[in-house]
Amino acid sequence: MYKSKIIGMGFEVPDNIISNDDLSKMMETSDDWIQSRSGIKERRWATNKIATSDLALVAAKNAISYAEIDSKEIDMVIVGTLSSDYFFPGVSAQLQEKLNLKTIGAFDIKAACSAFVYSLSIADQYIKTGMAKTILVVGAETQTKLIEKSTEGRDVAVLFGDGAGATIIKRSEDESEILSTHLHSEGKDLKNLWMEAPGTSHGSWFKENQFDKSKFTPKMNGREVFRNAVTRFPEVINEALDFNNLDINDIKLIIPHQANYRISEAVAKRLGVGMDKVFSNIHKYGNTTAASIPIALTEALESGKIIKGDIIILAAFGAGYTWASAAIKW
Repeated sequence: MYKSKIIGMGFEVPDNIISNDDLSKMMETSDDWIQSRSGIKERRWATNKIATSDLALVAAKNAISYAEIDSKEIDMVIVGTLSSDYFFPGVSAQLQEKLNLKTIGAFDIKAACSAFVYSLSIADQYIKTGMAKTILVVGAETQTKLIEKSTEGRDVAVLFGDGAGATIIKRSEDESEILSTHLHSEGKDLKNLWMEAPGTSHGSWFKENQFDKSKFTPKMNGREVFRNAVTRFPEVINEALDFNNLDINDIKLIIPHQANYRISEAVAKRLGVGMDKVFSNIHKYGNTTAASIPIALTEALESGKIIKGDIIILAAFGAGYTWASAAIKW
């Protein structure tokens, strides 16, 4: 079995900054209300001219440049997203064309906020078994195009932002490696965080040219999502620690999915660590779903919070419910 490691990182967010005060002009809310409940100060929203694949393309190019490889070396593309440009096909196929890659395998992973760690795990397995040598893994979203930007949709609208993060995963020839990944799901409460349409659980959504627009936007039971998240995050982080015979003190940095700063605080408390060990940039970008971890990981690297030899843990929780972690030796 081979080992895999991350050799390149990059991200892209839209230029369009939406502050909490901007939101207060669209719905009944305020800067104090949003910050006290989520820690978010602003987020980026894609304009009508920017699609998920556009952000993914720039992030991918940045990761390729960071890795100092020729794009022709990439032999697989995996994209985690809930908000692809089209209902089908996926963003991965678009990246294959836009990056002028060979006719390699390309597919999307629909695991909500856990999609990046899920995708990373799949890439790790392909490289470990020798089926691939260099894989582009992307988390990308323009989910704010789907949300209801009104008082009625406020609980979701204030949280989400758009963006893309990308990594290059390659066979490791040194001590750096993805140590382990751990994936979980539990579908019994899927309606606590979901978007019902478009889907095939009903007949045609279009009857006499009428359809219920409320079905085509995300819905969330915030209280239940919070309760489950603060349980599953520590569980899956401890699972990674136990699997690798590590102690929390061996970990340089935990990079969680940027769902809510209050969730991150609760997780840190349960793990017995300070927030200096839990990376957060949610105040700038909001919840960017599948993009949040690779964006955060890139910024952590750029700010010098991770250096060669450090052990870090990525952790996610999202719709499904799905949750996951990855232990990485940089």
